Parts: sequence; C-alpha cells; structure tokens
Amino acid sequence: MWDQIYDTEEYVYGKLPNDFLKSHYDAIPEGKVLLLAEGEGRNAVFLAKLGYSVTAVDISNVAIQKLERLAKENNVVIETICADLATFDLGESKWDGIVSIYCHLPPTLRQDLYSRIELAIKPSGVFLLEGYRPEQLVYKTGGPPVASMMISKETLIKELPKFSFRHLEALDRVVNEGINHHGIGAVIQAIGSLK
Repeated sequence: MWDQIYDTEEYVYGKLPNDFLKSHYDAIPEGKVLLLAEGEGRNAVFLAKLGYSVTAVDISNVAIQKLERLAKENNVVIETICADLATFDLGESKWDGIVSIYCHLPPTLRQDLYSRIELAIKPSGVFLLEGYRPEQLVYKTGGPPVASMMISKETLIKELPKFSFRHLEALDRVVNEGINHHGIGAVIQAIGSLK
C-alpha cells in the first residue's frame, strides 16, 4: 500500500519539515536520532542539516529511495532502513531522540512499539511526537480512517508509563504538508523523556 502512495514524482508530504518538529527540535539533545515511519525524508533531512546523526526507518522501499534522493539533494548523510515497525529492533538505551510524526499504527502494534521506545531511548533522551487525534475523522484532511489508530493524551500517558511529558497538547491546527496532509487537523503534540 505505502509503495503505491509514494510512487509518484511528487513528494506526497512535501519536502519541508513538520511544523511541530521545526519549532521544537531543540528539545532533542545533540546526537543520534531515530525517525519512525519517516516516509520520503523531509524531517530526516531537516535534522541532518542541523547536525544530528539521523537514522530513518520506513516500511516502503519507494519512500526510502525518495528519502535518499532528497538527502543527496541537500548534501546530508542519513542512515536509511527499510523495515516493518512490528519487527524492527530499536535497540536499548541507544537514541538521544526518537521522532514520531504521523506514525499511526493499530493499537496492539502501537503499544508494543511504545514499550520498545521506552527501552531504546537514552536516560537523557527525548521522544517527540505529532499525530492525529480521533477527532480528525470529522475533518478528513489526512490520517487513517479509523479512530483506534489515532492518538490522544490519555493514550500517550497510558501507553508510555515510563515517560513524563514536558509538553502534551491537543489542538486543532492548519496542517499544510504536501497533498496528503492539507487543511485543519485535530492533532496531539508531545515531548517526553524518561522519568
């Protein structure tokens, strides 16, 4: 499915970074950053240009190829991994930052991934997330078609019990990120670290 979505000359989520990441990247300590379901690379390239050591994982080989092309255009080096998050090994105490921008998964997989994130992040590391809330189904301007794959404050607090959040906000905002995220969106934004 994702290969078909990304199989176009156009960058379907654009080439510019996510607004929330762009405004709050400095919450992430310098060092190694992992981007989950990174797609075509807009956020990976942004962080690499700022000097972070970036690893980007996505299930779509087509997206990875476009990411590598965008990295080359911007003269940055990014480690790319084509993998399914259901089986991808995040490691232990490995990352200074883990970034999840619109990474929407079925609840069981999401809970499993979140438990692995808690193990994979360094004690001083930061988890930064923006995703759609269930209220997004009203707007229909992006995201999955089912509420169970979306994220709420309560979801994050319950499924990431080892994290404390310095920023956790539910809001509606204009999202203009390519052709697939365009218009008012009901989002959740979070910045957390291990307790």
